[in-house]
Amino acid sequence: MEELVKIIATSLVDEPDSVDVRTAVSGDEVTIELRVAEDDMGKIIGKQGRIAKAIRTVVKAVATRENKRVSVEILQ
Repeated sequence: MEELVKIIATSLVDEPDSVDVRTAVSGDEVTIELRVAEDDMGKIIGKQGRIAKAIRTVVKAVATRENKRVSVEILQ
């Protein structure tokens, strides 16, 4: 799932080299942390958060198929 988020994010931003995706595990929940350049934050979040919501929806669908609980955090 980390690779999926990285592919989606790099295709959206102007600075794909600055995309950083890390996975943090706490208990039975997995958190995927997505970091992008400050200038690319708007492209990842989108108008009214629509792109961020779409990324989270795709990851949640994959996680459901694998019986996992995953959340995506977009950090600066």
